[in-house]
Amino acid sequence: MEEPLLLMLCSPSGAGKSTLTRHLLATFDDVMFSVSHTTRAPRQGEQDGTHYHFVERAVFESMREEGRFAEHAVVHQNLYGTSLDELERARREGKTGIIFDIDVQGARQIKARLPSAIGVFILPPSMAELERRLRGRGTDADAVIARRLDKARDEI
Repeated sequence: MEEPLLLMLCSPSGAGKSTLTRHLLATFDDVMFSVSHTTRAPRQGEQDGTHYHFVERAVFESMREEGRFAEHAVVHQNLYGTSLDELERARREGKTGIIFDIDVQGARQIKARLPSAIGVFILPPSMAELERRLRGRGTDADAVIARRLDKARDEI
């Protein structure tokens, strides 16, 4: 059996990678979403095990120390990581592709560890539109939005 295609979708928060991911998953039955682990609190509508595996910081750090992540990163003071179990799950389920909704630093780690991974960076239409989207979520304080916009400028 061939190894699944590893597709890393990267973008600043609010640029549209989650929307693109949902579209790809709805279009291709043999592709799966890599569910990352995170220490951040769930947003409204997010479900544990579907959108993320929401874990306590101590659990995440234990997994990291055990070498259970293909990549891990600190993003906006929260920990995020892609478990190696996701790659095994794709193989076990016979999937032809895995989509990673991931930040730039995580994508670099995966690419270094798994050179066949393909990265796609999604640009927002403009910084003004990115800010409008982030504010429209209604989930982040002004200081958090400012940090996200600063990070977006750095990534772009």
